[in-house]
Amino acid sequence: MNTNKNEKFNVMTEKSGNSCTVYLSGELDLSVAPDFRLVMEPLVSDAGIDLIINMKDLKYIDSTGIGILLSILKARHGMQARFQVEQIPAQIQKLFDMTGIAKFFAPTENSQ
Repeated sequence: MNTNKNEKFNVMTEKSGNSCTVYLSGELDLSVAPDFRLVMEPLVSDAGIDLIINMKDLKYIDSTGIGILLSILKARHGMQARFQVEQIPAQIQKLFDMTGIAKFFAPTENSQ
């Protein structure tokens, strides 16, 4: 059992053909940002794969996490490489809407 009030952040990757799905769970915040960046760096720089981030089990994201997502978006756009976000939980979609970044993360499917 996790005694910390924050849910432990976890990243799992799954490669299939020319795509890689990154599953996020728990809380993405300043304290786990370096670990998240470390996992994402080689994936972001590989223009040969379609990069998908699945947020179905993400409970919380702070401004640092949002900043990382925006930097991934910018890097992938600059490489003309595919990047998408899917299954954004309602509370996180609301945050994306309020901050004006929702249009950059047009999800393929929202969980409710």
